[in-house]
Amino acid sequence: MKRLFLLIAIGFMASCQKDTNEPVIRETLEVYNIVFEAEDNPSLSTDLKLTFDGDHTFFGTAPRGATMKSLVSTIGVNAGDVEFEMNGMPYVSGSTEGDFSTPVTLTVQYPDGDGKVTYDIRLRYDNGIPVVYVDTNDLPIDSKEDYVVGNIAVYGQLDYPHMEETLMKIKGRGNSTWWQGVEFGKKPYQVKFSESTEMLGIPADRKWVFLAEWSDKSLMRNKITYEMGAMSTLGYTPKGEFVDLFVNDDYQGTYLMAQKVEVTPNRVNIGQNGYLVEIDQLERLDPEDVYFTPEIFTSHFANNVFNIKSPEIAQGSAAYNAISNHINEFESALFGSNFKDPDTGYRAYIDVPSFVDWYLINEISKTTDAQFWSSIYFTWVPGEKIKMGPLWDFDLSYGNVEYTDARYTEGYWIKDNLWFSRLFEDPYFANAVKERFQYYKNNMGYLLGKIDAYANYIDASQTDNYELWGTLGNYVWPNPVWFDTYEEEVDHLKNWLTTRMNWLDSEFSK
Repeated sequence: MKRLFLLIAIGFMASCQKDTNEPVIRETLEVYNIVFEAEDNPSLSTDLKLTFDGDHTFFGTAPRGATMKSLVSTIGVNAGDVEFEMNGMPYVSGSTEGDFSTPVTLTVQYPDGDGKVTYDIRLRYDNGIPVVYVDTNDLPIDSKEDYVVGNIAVYGQLDYPHMEETLMKIKGRGNSTWWQGVEFGKKPYQVKFSESTEMLGIPADRKWVFLAEWSDKSLMRNKITYEMGAMSTLGYTPKGEFVDLFVNDDYQGTYLMAQKVEVTPNRVNIGQNGYLVEIDQLERLDPEDVYFTPEIFTSHFANNVFNIKSPEIAQGSAAYNAISNHINEFESALFGSNFKDPDTGYRAYIDVPSFVDWYLINEISKTTDAQFWSSIYFTWVPGEKIKMGPLWDFDLSYGNVEYTDARYTEGYWIKDNLWFSRLFEDPYFANAVKERFQYYKNNMGYLLGKIDAYANYIDASQTDNYELWGTLGNYVWPNPVWFDTYEEEVDHLKNWLTTRMNWLDSEFSK
């Protein structure tokens, strides 16, 4: 009897042991929705439900008024007793505020750590591009000469670094773009920091510009030219990124935030003894500008001066005489009887590849002012050769000007610049241009693809921009043509560039 009882007990214990070790069967964890509910998020007027890509990413777009750094999400999961982590930190669905201004990794698991699954959350503002906030305590920015003190912050979306609120100074900038901004409202600006500051991943410096692109309804003529500059041998081409700009909480539209052309290690890097010079017009100079007038160039264009942008030197100083004398010597060689001689002619003075690339980019885009009027930059370091560049000011290019023949796809334009007209008299230079042109022609697909990519990238932003300013379908100085839709403006730019390239190809092939 005792033996029978023992066998029953052993059997019962074995049965219990088997039940204890048997694994618990659970559902495979799955998040089926993520919602930012308006009742939990004062910065949202309606619920924001994210979209699942079917793999492991939830994504969505929020209105620009949403406070990305402090949003509460409600997470729908197919099990009740689970734990959440956001970027490795405990998170309570429907309660914990999270920072969704950068990519977030969501982890879901059972309390014992079993069944762990991860998802990515990608939330961006509905315009899709970085947002810049300028705050001057409501002080107006109404001068190109006087700075206004304020703060600036940058929300870089998911693709660029953010910048927390930072002290800066801001003023107006530009010439025709400034007076149009004063008259119509969309002003261009210059920002200055007390120390070098990185913006949207572009190397740090103190001064930055916000280009309004008022006359350029594609909003990208400057940007696409920067692409060509990046392809070239030019020592430096400005970098820029599209942004939505707010000033004192008022939306200002789509801007190109760009580097200012100046001598610094991260921009025009020509050391302490190099010169940055701009060919400009006398009436556009500031009172403190120092300039000289080369004998030959200004004898043909009496209103032009050579403005010494850097270094800061005194009129008549040794440094002033060095640059003015050197340019006069170069012009004497260029227009002398032996100008084709590689040792005693112009080639002894200039870096030919930079002259060729600068010429071609400006001739392809048919930049109005680059014929001889303004925004023509070159550098010279004593002991070295003169180099053309940087590129600058292309809103009135690619046919976007009514008051000169630069509007047409046919015809040379930059060849009428006094220096280049003479350079083309030398078969050496003319052949260098023809050979180099094929490089740009062969990259037409790349350039047209960039135009399409930029148009797609800023599509939501440009919609808001033109709803604010109402310029689509209307004349804006100095548009020779204008269209009712943004798509037509972009197509016009692409067609103009294609036709221009084909015309130049036929001419350079002769």
